Amino acid sequence: MKVLIISDIHGSGYYAEKIKEINERENPEKIILLGDLYYHGPRNELSQEYSPMKVAQVLNSLKEKLFVIKGNCDAEVDEMISEFKFEDHILMEINEKKFYFTHGHKYNIEKIPYEDFDIMIYGHIHQGFIQQKEGYIFANPGSISLPKCNTEHSYLILQENKIILKQIDGEILQEIKY
Repeated sequence: MKVLIISDIHGSGYYAEKIKEINERENPEKIILLGDLYYHGPRNELSQEYSPMKVAQVLNSLKEKLFVIKGNCDAEVDEMISEFKFEDHILMEINEKKFYFTHGHKYNIEKIPYEDFDIMIYGHIHQGFIQQKEGYIFANPGSISLPKCNTEHSYLILQENKIILKQIDGEILQEIKY
């Protein structure tokens, strides 16, 4: 199974269109969004081509593939324009490993939840990475629209027992087998 993981769109119509391109190029069976879909939040600059309704239109067109986590910038009103459900977190078995997907503002590499999992994937910090710590694997797709700390506009792919961090053009930045 191939899974595309994206986080922190923050209302960018421009990068929502990039998600459509990535979906066509990667052709994943599932897309997991780790939150902060429509609004930029008080600590972030406006994203490129800020248009939450355009983001909703793009995401709604992909709803059959979507699994969505609610981020700290997502509100109940966002569900009114979304044709998909928001979850607090998602536990999912992929290739015989237990994955814990969350936004990252509550649980992350520094604060592990009391859940039985092998791999935690979260967003929130806008910095892509893959790292091992204390017997777990942690990965972050970074932000598709507002990367921080000189990181790339990026996303993750889960495929064939690999976690792959890629730039939006598809170039591999980092990968690990699990």
